[in-house]
Amino acid sequence: MKRILLFVLTNLAVLLVLSVVAHLLGLDAWLQVHGTSLGGLLVFAAFWGFAGSLISLAMSKTMAKMFMGVRVIGQPADAREQWLLSVVGQHARAVGVGMPEVGIFDSPEPNAFATGASRNNALVAVSSGLLQRMSQPEVEAVLGHEMTHVANGDMVTLTLIQGVLNTFVIFLSRVIGNVIDRAVFRSEDGRGVASFVIVIVLQVVLGILASMIVMWFSRQREFRADRGGAQLAGTDKMIAALEDLKRVHEPLPAKQFAAFGIADGSVGGGFRRLFMSHPPLDERIAALRALPSR
Repeated sequence: MKRILLFVLTNLAVLLVLSVVAHLLGLDAWLQVHGTSLGGLLVFAAFWGFAGSLISLAMSKTMAKMFMGVRVIGQPADAREQWLLSVVGQHARAVGVGMPEVGIFDSPEPNAFATGASRNNALVAVSSGLLQRMSQPEVEAVLGHEMTHVANGDMVTLTLIQGVLNTFVIFLSRVIGNVIDRAVFRSEDGRGVASFVIVIVLQVVLGILASMIVMWFSRQREFRADRGGAQLAGTDKMIAALEDLKRVHEPLPAKQFAAFGIADGSVGGGFRRLFMSHPPLDERIAALRALPSR
């Protein structure tokens, strides 16, 4: 499961829970009586929308540890773990952020991810498969890529974008739900028996559509993180790491996800691309090859 995918799914789940809470507390009914203007609804949507994304951000490290089974390195158990801490620490100093938590999770696939609520409160984790398969220079480049995500504050920026999208998802779901309820169920005030169900369904549908914008943003940040990895570890090492991933995962099994952005290189466009959080590896490698020599 990818870092971005986990964040988006967590955000959607939190948003639905907040909507249920708002309904049970009577906030939706109160809004109908006291805040029927579109401006009042927009304020309501913004409050709950940003609450959902901020809660998701606060939970990001805990959720990643739980679902990925990350074992955080406290005292290194061997030379490999000591080297891992050393490289991450070196990258952290180079990009000017605090030392993140460093962890390993069991997976035969070569994966890695970074997450956290701030640049100085992050988690960087790699899979056992990545450590077993890749050479140390390639792992160094992968860690540089992930530390660039941390330094650029990508999770915080993603949270702000998600908050804006949540706002419009909540706003539009209620406006459209109100219209449907009045037109189909002949409810005079838009609060018929099916109104709540309609709003929840619309939030899910609109939330999925909004995720396409999040995924587009994620793809752009991946190119930037690749450049950061190249600056920290060397362009050749970054290219070698991506080429190694490509050898492992082509052809990519259907519906397979990888935290480091493993995407079928044959996917160049179409509807499927809209939901890809990472660009195809061929495009990432080509972008690195196009960088000016230093």
